[in-house]
Amino acid sequence: MAAGSGKEEAAAAAGALYQLHLVKAATARAFVPRELRLVEAFGYTLGGMFLARYDDSPAGKFDELVVIAGIVWNPPTSCGWAARVLVNSAEACRHGRKEVGLPSHVATFSQTEADALRNKPLVKSNSFLSLLGMRSTVSNQGNDLEIEISETKGSCTRHLCNISVPLTVSTGSHKHKWMGPAIRMSLPSFSGQIEDHPDLLKYSCQVECRVRPVRPAKIWRPRITEPQECPDGKISSKGSEVLAEPDAQKHTVMVLLSKPILALEFNSLEMHVDAPKIVIPHSKKKEVRYSST
Repeated sequence: MAAGSGKEEAAAAAGALYQLHLVKAATARAFVPRELRLVEAFGYTLGGMFLARYDDSPAGKFDELVVIAGIVWNPPTSCGWAARVLVNSAEACRHGRKEVGLPSHVATFSQTEADALRNKPLVKSNSFLSLLGMRSTVSNQGNDLEIEISETKGSCTRHLCNISVPLTVSTGSHKHKWMGPAIRMSLPSFSGQIEDHPDLLKYSCQVECRVRPVRPAKIWRPRITEPQECPDGKISSKGSEVLAEPDAQKHTVMVLLSKPILALEFNSLEMHVDAPKIVIPHSKKKEVRYSST
């Protein structure tokens, strides 16, 4: 049984950044439903973020930040779990919730070019890429594109985080810079358990793009760390979402501030999203089987 329109959807983006982080298991568990088992080792799971600007999609043009809490296990597969999805389009937010069962929220993405060394981030990159023999392909200098992300609801705005993304658009004699090999891959994910889709859903993104390793984006805390007063009251979640506001925002920032281990730049990105399907958590399957004997 499929959720939403039941049709495969396609989207295209000029580029995107897919960044993997080591996230503390305790932080990720705040988002993961109790009936799903978090894939972890030594107190950490694999989460991160996906930052993209879509030129064409069922919801039109928009920017998106997907915060991935971690990897969860529901035999026979493991999938990523999105803690929060931020988009700068009300239509994209509606589409994400209604059609895919994502925890989408409207946000503003303010961009400026900034010297990468001007700010001192709280998250530092490591030498993980050099251990893989990729040091020569990773950019270490140049300006960054600074993005300030603030979540909005009604007349309320809450500053979430700042991200400095390495600028890789080349000009002049470097316009033919190597953009990496062309690849195809599948990114399976769980969604649902929100007000619009109370059931657990599973969907898959089929991605075609050119990919190459880049310097990890730098992320730092908001200027205002305490909840901001809003004329229309506090932002609150409804339905069956795991965390209520503003705790969900606080834990989202904690995921973003976790340690990056790998950053990949996607170029000429084409994405096909399969229609989500309702799945029964493995623990519930076991309960049904035991009760019938």
